This record gives sequence, C-alpha cells and structure tokens, in this order.
Amino acid sequence: MTTVSTHPARTVKPWIPIPDGTMVRHRQEGHDGIIDGLTEFVSGPDRNPDGKTQYRLNIGSPTRQLVTEHDLFILLDKENLIIMARQKEPYRRSVTAHLRSAFADDRFVKAA
Repeated sequence: MTTVSTHPARTVKPWIPIPDGTMVRHRQEGHDGIIDGLTEFVSGPDRNPDGKTQYRLNIGSPTRQLVTEHDLFILLDKENLIIMARQKEPYRRSVTAHLRSAFADDRFVKAA
C-alpha cells in the first residue's frame, strides 16, 4: 500500500541578513543607525530568524544597541535605493533588489 501526501511541500526561505553599513530606523524608538555586524552573544530573549543572532546597531560613536530584524525599518534614498555607508550606486541597487526579495514593502521607509 502506497501513501500519497496531499499536502504541498513547504519551502522555507533562507534567512537574508541585512548587510553591514545599511542605514536603518528603530521601529519603536525612532532613532536612525547603521548595521555594524551581528553578535551571537545576545542579551535578550529576541533573536533574528536564524535563532541565534542580533544586529549591532551603531547609533552614534561609541554607542551600540542590540536589536533584531523585527525592530528595524530599512532606509531608502530619494531613488528608492537602500542607504549604505561608503557604497556606490551599482552595489546599493543590487543589495536593494536582494533585500526586497526577503522583506515586505512596509519594512522600507524613506529617510527624512
């Protein structure tokens, strides 16, 4: 006797981290900052979708804050490209397309 599954196969999208140097805005606190890496030594219960990291958010030297992806908006310039420290337009265009494939439109906001 052969058993046939009637449920479609679930596909799990791999987690796409926000690259270092990307400008973001904290959703609740409203301050802007720059992604300054990931840390696996986390201080709170919240984690990124990988289940083990948090972002280091540079909100002004020497201040860093640990946040999760859920806490962040990704900032866009007037041409709807992500804003990144020290990166030229072709690379920002590529990263914008990559992040748009992973995040809902409401996670992108125009910079003030």
